[in-house]
Amino acid sequence: MAKFVMLSTLGPDGSATLRSNPARIKAVNAEVEAMGGKVLTQLVLLGQWDFLNIIEAPDELTMARIATELTSRGTLKTRTMAAIDVDDFIAFIGQQG
Repeated sequence: MAKFVMLSTLGPDGSATLRSNPARIKAVNAEVEAMGGKVLTQLVLLGQWDFLNIIEAPDELTMARIATELTSRGTLKTRTMAAIDVDDFIAFIGQQG
C-alpha cells in the first residue's frame, strides 16, 4: 500500500462544523476507509494548515478519489503528496548502485 501526506485547512463551514461537532473528524476518517484508504496518523497543526494526515491507499487513483471527495464538499482545502518510507527508499537506491 502506498502512503500519502495530506495537509488540510478548514473553510468557514468546516470550522463551524468542527466547533459544534468535534467528533466529526472521526466520521471523516471512517469515510476515508469506506473509499479504500486508511488514516494512519492524524495531527492538528498550528499555522497555515489545520491538519496533517498520513493516509495509506492502494494507489494514486484511490488517493485522488479521497482527496477529490473531501474537497468537493467545500469545507476544506487539501494538499496531498506521495510519501516513501525511508527504509524502502534506502533499499531501492541501494539496488540501483
